[in-house]
Amino acid sequence: MSDAHPGTGDLARLTALIREFSVERDWVQFHDPKSLVLALVGEVGELAELVQWLPADSAAEHFADPDRHRRAGEEIADVLVYLLRLADVLGVDVLQATLDKQAEARRRFPVDSVRGIAPHRD
Repeated sequence: MSDAHPGTGDLARLTALIREFSVERDWVQFHDPKSLVLALVGEVGELAELVQWLPADSAAEHFADPDRHRRAGEEIADVLVYLLRLADVLGVDVLQATLDKQAEARRRFPVDSVRGIAPHRD
């Protein structure tokens, strides 16, 4: 992996756009970490509802339908908005935290020892 991170600017611009949206509406007062986490959980719940009763082996095919695909996109976007807003409020660099987490996961789960095996906690 190179040191240049494609999308770094895009992620920063998206975070700034979401922050600006909140500031313009005077909603920053409501964006404490607890409230943002609860809003995020709510949006993840709405996303989960879209797949809740689908058979796992055909769930992806279900979203080939344009309306279902659109709804999934809307819910995923809602999750991302609250996640980025939370990271912004907490001062977390989402890109760097994700890169660090991936590096740690690559170390913890070497391909040769976990390929095709679901990870579990000890």
